[in-house]
Amino acid sequence: MNAALSPARERAATLAFDKQFDEQAVLIRLDTWQSATERRPPDKGTAASPPLRFLYWIYERRLLNQLKQRPMPRHIGIILDGNRRHARKRGLSDPCQIYQRGAEKLDDVLDWCADLRIPAVTLWVFSTENLKRSQAEVSGILSAIEAKVAALAHDPFMHQKRIRIQAIGRLDLLPESVVAAIRAAETATAQYNLMTLTIAVGYGGREEIADAVRSFVKMQALQGASVSDVIERITSEAIACHLYAADLPDPDLIIRTSGEIRLSGFLLWQSVHSEFYFTDVLWPAFRKVDFLRAIRAYQARSRRFGR
Repeated sequence: MNAALSPARERAATLAFDKQFDEQAVLIRLDTWQSATERRPPDKGTAASPPLRFLYWIYERRLLNQLKQRPMPRHIGIILDGNRRHARKRGLSDPCQIYQRGAEKLDDVLDWCADLRIPAVTLWVFSTENLKRSQAEVSGILSAIEAKVAALAHDPFMHQKRIRIQAIGRLDLLPESVVAAIRAAETATAQYNLMTLTIAVGYGGREEIADAVRSFVKMQALQGASVSDVIERITSEAIACHLYAADLPDPDLIIRTSGEIRLSGFLLWQSVHSEFYFTDVLWPAFRKVDFLRAIRAYQARSRRFGR
């Protein structure tokens, strides 16, 4: 759409739009179109009319202009939820196809974060509790993760934007091929520092805290500390140093898709001062406008950190 308008015509269109802008009406039209699109089978997807596409583009531009005038979150965490419900709407039943569509959405999120210069994003793609699902579904999820991580390691976008990949979680619970793909991606991007993509896979918040305490106690034991010394040295700062990604700042904003209003154990320790944003949109259907609205909600909040 950008290429179709000269800068002068773009400014004129934006000004004219702002004068008669009714955000609620715009959102209703966009959301109605999105819902109608999701209900169609994959081979009969409906495209938005040119006026609606233009409306979408102008609204997105308007949001971007608003957001760039205020501080951005340094770290965004996203709970990717709603893959199966989205698949049912689209008539999909193959677990590989279901989770492949969710994996493809990652490209969009990285593009949005890079555009806004957000330095860290953590995506929860697979929990320790997900291991309790059927073998076919677990295999589908892990196959999609393995394929996507392997693709990211060679994606020119990742290298152009200097995005570092790392994984957190109980990787020892995962198949060797998945771990190998993760390690290869970490190695291929280890030297980058403009953005950190953290993939939480085989992750559970309680497990992370237990592992951090275990690591702290083990280190103290190796140093010959007595039990009383270990007890005396347990502080929140000491435990935080042993979390899976201790070098990352705590998330400023945590987004959960699909309408569920809970964290389910995501970054339990780190989210003590996070702002939360819950959206009804299912993860594979998550749009840039949904992402921008989440950031706008974050920017509208007064963060006092308990003070």
